[in-house]
Amino acid sequence: QVQLVESGGGLVQAGGSLRLSCAASGRTFRWYAMGWFRQAPGKEREFVAFISWSFGSTYYAESVKGRFTISRDSAKNTLYGQMNSLKPKDTAVYYCAAAGRFYSDYKSRTSYDYWGQGTQVTVSS
Repeated sequence: QVQLVESGGGLVQAGGSLRLSCAASGRTFRWYAMGWFRQAPGKEREFVAFISWSFGSTYYAESVKGRFTISRDSAKNTLYGQMNSLKPKDTAVYYCAAAGRFYSDYKSRTSYDYWGQGTQVTVSS
């Protein structure tokens, strides 16, 4: 079984920064991609960013482009998300996800096979 554990969330003032981490453990193997999603209260879980595990190519949602940087450390099986210039509308539970197979669209929640439990990010105004 695979476990994904997020950390790094917290309470921060608008304009501040946070660095999220997601450590994969258990029966780990070479991922095709890993991504970050978020879910605000009363809203659906939405795509934030993904990274191709082998090539390192990245893709971002327009809402975070220029403020969010996704990266990975393959040796540590760890995914990162650096969030800068945070805004109150970034408040949400942030989830990491891993895709163990090829899919055509890693912006979709259905393309991921494993999910973490989430970490809360709260941005105060």
